[in-house]
Amino acid sequence: MDTLQIFSYTGVFVFAVTGVLKARTKRFDIFGASVLAFCMAYGGGTLRDLLIGVRPVNWVHDNVAIFIVLGSTIITFFFKLNSSLIKKLIFWIDAFGIGLFTVVGIQVTLRNGISDGYALIMGIITATFGGLLSDVLCNKVPALLKPGQLYATACIIGGGFYLIMVNYKIQSETNMILSVLITASIRIYAIRRKLQLPII
Repeated sequence: MDTLQIFSYTGVFVFAVTGVLKARTKRFDIFGASVLAFCMAYGGGTLRDLLIGVRPVNWVHDNVAIFIVLGSTIITFFFKLNSSLIKKLIFWIDAFGIGLFTVVGIQVTLRNGISDGYALIMGIITATFGGLLSDVLCNKVPALLKPGQLYATACIIGGGFYLIMVNYKIQSETNMILSVLITASIRIYAIRRKLQLPII
């Protein structure tokens, strides 16, 4: 198992847990929670693979990732937490999740011979569209579209840093870790300081 797979599986676990926690705020049953966890973990990666022509999409033959989603759903389902703690967990877990999936999305795209610019776009899609889909299923305005979130913006900055470091031949593992930390830090700082892009 290489570093990219480790990051990918970690991202799947993180986003699956986030999906189950979101399902709990809407009082879903365990099946509904599993569906939301799967959409959260695989929505962005599936869209990325369809856009760059990867067939079959990433999860079709990956039994390990499926078990990660199911396992994280069952484990999280049996941990009873109050609503305020759940909201905090969703925020912190999601911040690192988008960092992980931004890096994974870029790396997968680069491995398929796509240019840096489109690789960055695919990284953003990988990181954000699972959350967008899960928010829509929960009948919420997606965090991606809310002011004061810097959701995709954090991915752009963290992913841009990753691509710059790739071109400077920085060690892959170090680059990936730093990019995740930068993305998560920007997201956390933006929420705490209530930073936002100009509103139209």
